[in-house]
Amino acid sequence: MIIFSAFTPHSPLLLPSIGKSKIKNVAKTTEALKHLHEELYASHPDVLVIISSHGDQHENAFSINLHDSYHAQVKEFGDLETSKEFLPEYQLIDQIQRHVRSKDIPLTLDSHDHLDHGSSVPLLLLTERLDNLHILPISYSDLSGKDHIEFGRALKDVLVNSKKRIALIATGDLSHCLSTDAPAGFKKEGEIFDKAIQEVLKDMTTSKLLSLDPDLIEEASQCAYRPLLILFGILERMNTRTEILSYEAPFGVGYLTAQFHL
Repeated sequence: MIIFSAFTPHSPLLLPSIGKSKIKNVAKTTEALKHLHEELYASHPDVLVIISSHGDQHENAFSINLHDSYHAQVKEFGDLETSKEFLPEYQLIDQIQRHVRSKDIPLTLDSHDHLDHGSSVPLLLLTERLDNLHILPISYSDLSGKDHIEFGRALKDVLVNSKKRIALIATGDLSHCLSTDAPAGFKKEGEIFDKAIQEVLKDMTTSKLLSLDPDLIEEASQCAYRPLLILFGILERMNTRTEILSYEAPFGVGYLTAQFHL
């Protein structure tokens, strides 16, 4: 059963060991993530499904990372000490890959010990008090938006019928071009995209998410759209209430934190 669902940013600057003095610039996001930390802990999950934008990405297939253990870490950003180990959920992965393939949805299994920062940052921030947690890392593909929704629907078939208590976290940053000193420079499409995503999240309408202008999505230089498509497919037709906990863009990148109350 699905007992928790959220969307989070995943900038390494959100970690005190990396953000350091810049942490004060993301105070709203930090408080929102602390709230999610408490909510996730209180939900007592057995498994955490994390949908990231920086794992293995294949042109024509979705991906699940299957390994005998996982390490959340941010060594590439200069922090050699912060890490946490997680366990795989073999049975659920097997059920998912069988069901997804029965729907003729292309899926591949990759195998990596070290998780990408897109998964590692939220896991490090949200699971501090959850020991021996099993996780299921999922990555999107280059397939169409409708294919991502269908993949999410197929995941839902398995997740809602599982006896495990399952938490969902989709993670990504919104536009990377919200100011002149942003990673992608300034583009007017950035603010338009971020506002559009917030409006779509408020009523959780799949058709509205799918109907966003592809040129706008491309020009916004973002990494949140496809994880959200998968999440929308999972949550479709479930009784949910969206709570946007925070939105800010202190470094020219949109950080949005939201919880979807089930």
